[in-house]
Amino acid sequence: MSKLVNLRINGIAVSVPEGATILQAAKLANVRIPTLCYLKDVQCVGSCRLCLVEATGARGLVAACVYPVSEGMEVRTNTPRVRKSRKTTIELILSTHKKKCLSCVRSMNCELQKLALEYNAEEDKFGTDHDLKPIDDLSASVVRDNSKCIMCTRCVAACEHQTIGAIGPKNRGYAKVIGSPYDVSLAFTPCVNCGQCVVACPVGALYEKSAVADVWGAIVDPDKKVVFYTAPSVRATLGEAFSLPVGTNVEGKMVTAIKQLGDVSCFNMDITADLTIMEEANELLARLKDGKPTPMFTSCCPGWVKFLEHYYPQYIPNLSTCKSPQEMFSALLKTYYCEKNNIKPENLYVVSVIPCTAKKFEVTRDELGHYTDAALTTRELAKMIKEAGIDFANLADSPFDEPFGSASGAGAIFGATGGVMEAALRTAAVKLGGSGAPPEFKEVRGTEGVKEAQYEVGGVKISVAVASGLGNARKVLDFISGGEKNYTFVEIMACPGGCINGGGQPYVHDEVRNNVDLKTLRAQALYDCDRENKLRCSHETPAVEKLYTEFFGAPNSHKAHELLHTSYYKRDKY
Repeated sequence: MSKLVNLRINGIAVSVPEGATILQAAKLANVRIPTLCYLKDVQCVGSCRLCLVEATGARGLVAACVYPVSEGMEVRTNTPRVRKSRKTTIELILSTHKKKCLSCVRSMNCELQKLALEYNAEEDKFGTDHDLKPIDDLSASVVRDNSKCIMCTRCVAACEHQTIGAIGPKNRGYAKVIGSPYDVSLAFTPCVNCGQCVVACPVGALYEKSAVADVWGAIVDPDKKVVFYTAPSVRATLGEAFSLPVGTNVEGKMVTAIKQLGDVSCFNMDITADLTIMEEANELLARLKDGKPTPMFTSCCPGWVKFLEHYYPQYIPNLSTCKSPQEMFSALLKTYYCEKNNIKPENLYVVSVIPCTAKKFEVTRDELGHYTDAALTTRELAKMIKEAGIDFANLADSPFDEPFGSASGAGAIFGATGGVMEAALRTAAVKLGGSGAPPEFKEVRGTEGVKEAQYEVGGVKISVAVASGLGNARKVLDFISGGEKNYTFVEIMACPGGCINGGGQPYVHDEVRNNVDLKTLRAQALYDCDRENKLRCSHETPAVEKLYTEFFGAPNSHKAHELLHTSYYKRDKY
């Protein structure tokens, strides 16, 4: 057990493990210290100087996020000297920041704006001394406006945490900027579009390429029939954009709000999560039977797929050929649904609501058929709801529209790391072992970066691994390459914690992100959905059974491969 160190913060006695920082001690003492560059589990460099405090034994003010505590230390976090320093720092940052606050995507939800108000900062105290820099909007997913960049480098740390390094600091001193190697656009880097840089950015220097205007245009177009469908994790996070507690399941309110946007239908993407499992589980069983390459990797996450294409192309044959649930649903809507409802495919406007900026890139991939017309992030849907003047928090619940309304609990847990694996195991277990298969595989649950488990079902031994965050994906791939591990099936999601922590989820201020376990609370909402559902396995979903009876015939049939499967290719790193 670590030795405890005793100190006082603003007169409050607190004991913390040896080696802890003043910021960590302040948290235990319920004393708030503002931060800007610090982001728990991502970056701790003390460069922004917002967390400066007075501490006995220190020369001058010290950065609380990196300065270690010592026995008997007295810390003061709100003296006139400290407050003046913070105010000056904020005013200096504002002097080089493009202040288009009213039209900024982060207006009223900006960490710099919040701090400026708290410390009564004058926005033009030191004038406005910056050059307007060109906006990089060539990427299909992420827009970069360096005129708003405050050089906190949280985006750089997030990208390095993902082991991508598509952006980084360039030049030195006052000329320092964040950019990509060779000054190329993000579109021409090995950026995987995960959007972790976007949710890390405290201001509006990074944001998703918006499809909101296009969707509004389609809704009012008399020649278009507009259909929305929402990803599993959106129900667990959308409420945060309307000040509801983290982890609140707002599925019913979400459906009601979408229907109030106009004459639209709203379907449940859990249906094609279930369909993905039917195709993927049967693909895995066929690989085991035919001796094809294992481990088989899941292919639901477009950020992970692009990562593999860039960095580990030798494992492309191991990727499941299944499209993601987003692309399966759009293909179904433009074929099966149009046929059933006598709609011309070109007159059906398909909108996916997803937690992910990488899905915006995915819809541009030629090999997927361009069935999706627009992909909206959770943030973009919240923006549309607010723009429509809808009182979200007080909405009544509505069910999803049929024929794609009811799905299994296995489809719901797709949004959490380990959820795809567990859903696949449930169905594979039944296929291999018959009745009595366990409804839950808890070994693959949780927010740990890498999880492993072994199962024996129907006499077949299966070794599985689950990784979330591309740094952890790299670890698993290196285990396999080095011969250290021999897995049967591997699930990988690009974002730490899975889709519930995706790059398109609601903005969360650092004070919340640093102190609240977002991933666990959001994931729990999905596991609660699963547990409350009478259907626990994907193959039990009536809509999926009907699709195979009326349209596909059987999993992995010729028609299923035409519409539900795809291919991948090697991409250059630069």
